[in-house]
Amino acid sequence: QVQLVESGGGLVQAGGSLRLSCAASGSIASINVMGWYRQAPGKKRELVADITSGGLTNYADSVKGRFTISRDNARNTVSLQVNSLKPEDTAVYYCNADVRTRLYTRGIYWGQGTQVTVSS
Repeated sequence: QVQLVESGGGLVQAGGSLRLSCAASGSIASINVMGWYRQAPGKKRELVADITSGGLTNYADSVKGRFTISRDNARNTVSLQVNSLKPEDTAVYYCNADVRTRLYTRGIYWGQGTQVTVSS
């Protein structure tokens, strides 16, 4: 079994910053892509950013230049530095990982989500 646990959300004023972190644990052999998604009330879950094990990154247009994703392969962690926050960034942020387990299975795993609220 694989678990993803996020931390770092909170309430921040517009223009502020936060750092979201996610740690994966369990029967992990390797992790290909790790990413962050978000879901605002009444909207679909959307990709914010993801990163491959080799360090290739991909960002949603709405966050380019403001958010930075990074990961530590040895620790199975992924972080998202979020700067210059806007009220429209308010959402629940979810960590996501494409995991190959030690039981020779592969699956997409999700964290429980962390709330980010940006006040104007």
